Amino acid sequence: MDQERIGQIVDAARAVVAGRAISANGHGNLSVRVPGADEMYFTAAAGLNALGPESIVRVALDGSLIEGSLPPIQGAVVAMHTFLYRQDPDVGAVLHTHAPAATAFAVARRPIDCWIEAMAMFGLADGVPVAGYAPRGSDEAIANIRDALRPGVPAVLLANHGVLSFHRTAELAVLVNGVVEEAAQAAIASQGLGGPVAIESGMRAAALQRAMAFAAEGTRTA
Repeated sequence: MDQERIGQIVDAARAVVAGRAISANGHGNLSVRVPGADEMYFTAAAGLNALGPESIVRVALDGSLIEGSLPPIQGAVVAMHTFLYRQDPDVGAVLHTHAPAATAFAVARRPIDCWIEAMAMFGLADGVPVAGYAPRGSDEAIANIRDALRPGVPAVLLANHGVLSFHRTAELAVLVNGVVEEAAQAAIASQGLGGPVAIESGMRAAALQRAMAFAAEGTRTA
């Protein structure tokens, strides 16, 4: 197996755990696409806490195991990873967690709106939609994810389950997961103050443009 690819997954898993955008037991799974090949590297452990290289397997995008050992309970969620790779060639990594506050919204079957500036800055200006519930790994669950996806929005809540984030790289997928969790935490904390207020539509675009301008300035200065 590709040790560099394995290292990317281990580092990304550690970043998720360190950022605490994950349930206390660390349940979750992470995958990265292999460029130029119809396969991915996938975490076969029950959670991301203390994830080691021995828990990473190679899986074809048709769902078949190429290398390693994949317990059935983990294999049940492979389909939502492979679906996203087949759906969008720009997706390079997929992360699933039970981030506590975001999962509360998933359990309530309520979408997360653009309540914090970071959402506008990182592709979530239109909020995070909710995919309807169906048993994990079922064809219906995958169909519900497909129906909930919005162009350019790198995350979806899984009703009564958790959060799914996806992006070009594992680092960006981890970042999106963290932003979604932060927005959910802020919304819940604001309930005693009247509840969250979404950023105005025009200001969402302005926040993104401002962030891009700062990034461009940083590139010129470096």
